[in-house]
Amino acid sequence: MTNRTSPPFSMKRIACFIALISITAVASAQLSPQFTTTLDGMMNKNEFASAHFGPARWLHDGAEYTTVEPSKDVPKSDANPSGGDDIVQYETATGKRSVLVSAKKLIPTSAGKPLSIDDYTWSNDNRLLLIYTNSQRVWRQNTRGDYWVLDLASGKLKQLGGGGPESSMMFAKFSPDSRSVAFVRANNIYVQDLATDAVHALTTDGSTTLINGTSDWVNEEELEIRDGFRWSPDSQSIAFWQFDTTHVGEYTLINDTKERYPVTTKYLYPQPGTTNSAVRAGVVSVEGGPARWMQLPGDAREHYIARIDWANSDELIIEYLNRLQNTNQVFLANAKTGEARVFFTDEDKAWVDVVDSFDWIGKDKGLIWLSERDGWRHAYVFSRATGQPQLITNFTGDVISENTVDDKNGWLYFAASPDNATQSYLYRSRLDGSGTPERITPSSQPGSHFYDLSPDGQWAFHRYSTFNHPWVTDLVHLPDHKVVRVLQANEDLTRKVQDLVSSPTEFFKVPVSGGVTLDGWMIRPPNFDPTKKYPVLIQVYGEPASTTVRDLWMGQTRLYHSLIAREGYIVVSFDNQGTPAPKGREWRKVVYGSVGVLSAAQQSDAIRELGKEHSYIDMSRLAVWGWSGGGSNTLNLMFRSPGLFKAGIAVAPVADESRYDTIYQERYMGLPQQNVKGYHDGSPINFAEGLTGHLLVIHGSGDDNVHFQGTELLINRLVELGKPFDFMDYPNRTHGIYEGKGTSFHVYSLIARYLAEHVPPGGVPQ
Repeated sequence: MTNRTSPPFSMKRIACFIALISITAVASAQLSPQFTTTLDGMMNKNEFASAHFGPARWLHDGAEYTTVEPSKDVPKSDANPSGGDDIVQYETATGKRSVLVSAKKLIPTSAGKPLSIDDYTWSNDNRLLLIYTNSQRVWRQNTRGDYWVLDLASGKLKQLGGGGPESSMMFAKFSPDSRSVAFVRANNIYVQDLATDAVHALTTDGSTTLINGTSDWVNEEELEIRDGFRWSPDSQSIAFWQFDTTHVGEYTLINDTKERYPVTTKYLYPQPGTTNSAVRAGVVSVEGGPARWMQLPGDAREHYIARIDWANSDELIIEYLNRLQNTNQVFLANAKTGEARVFFTDEDKAWVDVVDSFDWIGKDKGLIWLSERDGWRHAYVFSRATGQPQLITNFTGDVISENTVDDKNGWLYFAASPDNATQSYLYRSRLDGSGTPERITPSSQPGSHFYDLSPDGQWAFHRYSTFNHPWVTDLVHLPDHKVVRVLQANEDLTRKVQDLVSSPTEFFKVPVSGGVTLDGWMIRPPNFDPTKKYPVLIQVYGEPASTTVRDLWMGQTRLYHSLIAREGYIVVSFDNQGTPAPKGREWRKVVYGSVGVLSAAQQSDAIRELGKEHSYIDMSRLAVWGWSGGGSNTLNLMFRSPGLFKAGIAVAPVADESRYDTIYQERYMGLPQQNVKGYHDGSPINFAEGLTGHLLVIHGSGDDNVHFQGTELLINRLVELGKPFDFMDYPNRTHGIYEGKGTSFHVYSLIARYLAEHVPPGGVPQ
């Protein structure tokens, strides 16, 4: 599909009429004043936002760290509502504080207020500070902006980029020798000498179809390639991605409200089975000259370069996926000649996951790598000499993620939770694979724990939460996990949400067919009476990209479900097989080729079983809602389980799997030409005739991720079948449907009103 096409005029009138009926009917559903007031505080006034520590940076192997704090010297004022920020240094062990960079030092001569710090980095010699400011959103993240450098010794502050357009620089970073900064602008790579300020273009062929140093849409979205270049350790060369996007299908977003006549935005979006960008890895000297291209085998449009980094100043290490993403060849490539050899290969009958970091140990004699080759996600060290793996993490369970390699002392730190898949803790294993993993997080602290370890492995910023308690950040000493100081307690938020999270909650397990057991959570209404029956709202996601059943603070989603529970509902969620829970390879990959089928079956099994176990669940008042993949599963549940659900709310759903993007859909489903039945059976649109309950579909017409086109096709199908349904279009909103004043409040109010209208709240006698 290359162009967005509108339904015939008669269909459009029917769809709009249905939407009008929806809005009118739902408006009559009554919600408590407390619900509306609290939701307004959440969505419109940001009253329940978590406070965050940082951004923090370790200095001198962890002896000190820096963070950003509001400046007392440049306070907020009418002329400067944001005030200013200082960069403050702390001695890690003692907590001794000093202002390293005052906000006053960040005031450009042409401005009357300091730079806003969106992010910052230190040069390797700690003499220079790179400030990222005035950032602009590019698809998902703010990756385009302005960069300034402050010389700490002289106090000189200068803007980088050689006078280019405002907010046009991307991914600027110091060279390892601290003498230069490289950046991307308009799909070309530049380097600026910090002594002379001379700016040199290292690539000049960048265009709207040839991308150097960053990524096309689908590789950014699904492989998280944004920053697309890497400095060599000796500061003499830069390795980079190049994408040739010619022949990739073009999609058009239509903005009907910006001007009198529609304004269109065209971008390249490959759908399953269609042409991908051709990608290659290049190396260019900072002195200029032609790029040297790495000699990787096969068709560049039928492979993905998932990761590039330097193994040393002479060699690149490259992750090279085939199009089906079931083979990941790790290459070592000569940066001067381009010659590449296979270091080792990771394979799977379903798909292989990209490994984000390249950590070498033993003076580059071995590479740490996560693989599921034994049925669990474990860490191995691959010998540079032989390419053979040796197991490091010797236990029954998954490594959730790699954290830090302490090569000096012989430890690998990683996240795991072998006894409870809803949680996450810090462990460490010997790099030689001897012994069993040691849990570092105290057993007295449940929940989910995340760590930013210092380079010397002695300290960590420790961020943790539970399902009912907001995030706390403290500084801990390792390996004893002694708390040195609390950095952000989130006391105000914890106090505000205390009443909201007081409803009875629990995590549970529920059996489904095939001898499988799912994890779930449940929030009950306040003053819950087990002798009554209550309506149930299920939150579903169910796809390979994410889980919903986690013992951590989920922010507004958590609070929203508490508000729903307070209206008189039980709210539950299940994680079916195929979600990325740490339960082994088979759990995650059993869905290969049939995404959408097993999830719907197990979700419906789970609520039926829960109804058998608990008489207080009113099986005649069930509703389901979900967003994105959760919207897709909402449709599948409504269409595949006729009569089970009274109502469903599908937000930004994928109605037809063949209309999503190549990398995501082909990873889990294969090519549509080779899996016709799988794509058919996993697409809700093909089962719309099963709809019997009340269905509300919500979508933003500016969704660049899950296209509005899919919902238009679904509308046409439902109209063709004569199925009543409700629909809300949010003009020009993207996948998150949050842009514009009042949008989030409106979305979540609509969901709650629709629920109340069609699945009345409150307990009734059994």
